[in-house]
Amino acid sequence: MEQFLELSVSPLIPSLPDDVTVDIVARVPRSHYPTLSLVSKKFRKLIASSKLYKRRSQLGITQHRVYAVLRNSNSRDDFSFYILHRKVNCSNRLVVVQSIPLMSSAGSYVPVGSKVYVFNALDALTIDCTSHTVQRIPDIPRRMSYKVVNAIDGKKIYVIGDSFCNAVEEDGWWKCWRKAVTVFDTETQSWEPKLVKEDISVGAIWSDSVVMEGQIYMKGYSKRNSFVYGPEEREWELMDEVMNSEDWEGACVVENVLYYHDCLEKVLRAYDPKQSCWSVVNGLEDFLVAETTQSNWCVAVNYGEKKLALFFPKNHQGEEVICCAEIALEWRQGGEIWGKMESCDVVIEDGLFDMIKFVSVTV
Repeated sequence: MEQFLELSVSPLIPSLPDDVTVDIVARVPRSHYPTLSLVSKKFRKLIASSKLYKRRSQLGITQHRVYAVLRNSNSRDDFSFYILHRKVNCSNRLVVVQSIPLMSSAGSYVPVGSKVYVFNALDALTIDCTSHTVQRIPDIPRRMSYKVVNAIDGKKIYVIGDSFCNAVEEDGWWKCWRKAVTVFDTETQSWEPKLVKEDISVGAIWSDSVVMEGQIYMKGYSKRNSFVYGPEEREWELMDEVMNSEDWEGACVVENVLYYHDCLEKVLRAYDPKQSCWSVVNGLEDFLVAETTQSNWCVAVNYGEKKLALFFPKNHQGEEVICCAEIALEWRQGGEIWGKMESCDVVIEDGLFDMIKFVSVTV
């Protein structure tokens, strides 16, 4: 599929060289691609080809697309992959990606560029969001439990978890768990040979984790188990008390500022690591009180430059639904952050699905 343009005998458009056609299609908004794929079999292959998305990247007109892993609350074992899709002049919808197989219930997901890396209990794979295809990658060198997975600089993925090992005591062998960090290089598609083991007691489970300024912030369910991991120094340290004072979960980072929805106060909070302070995003108070009153858990996702998407469940006309609000962010003089709700759509209607994970990719 990736080489079809070079192998094609007849051009996509008879009067134009294929390179010119690719350049034209690359400038067309992605929302029109489903329609373009219906023109012919060759156009359908073009829409799915890496050459088209490489050209879009060269032109600097890439877009953020949000994908979701949802669990069927009836079967409990049905974890499906969805795309947040907007038809021209229509509202957003979460549409299942039929070509992607069911996901593992033990999967950890992290976006890098146009791909989503999935780390299961025993194996690992990538989902190419330009073609919606799946490929296996080398398995994690050591089985881990309670994994936290984050990508830094779009090149390296850090997998942090509990690694089972043996230790020696005076009376013989005994078994224990030790914290371990292993790194996957997305450029070489290989694991770094050295597995870093840590004796530090940093807890087993975290409620959320994010990357800011090249550091991995891991929020514990207990405040004493909230830590920051520095990949360069390979060192752990306690999280800043101010940042740790809020129970942030379902958070995202936009322009190096962390955002999360406070389900108790019904506000969108922001943490600036440079100022080491929390603030409330202005301009959204009425909307959040009206729309998220019934929501005990919301998920914020980076949706591009100065924008985030907020997903939340609610009761709509007697049915349990999942909604998505697109929020534009603005930094004003004095350090205030303002938000503007651009749209709010019901993206899943039947109430049969639980929110598991949302990721944002660039295509």
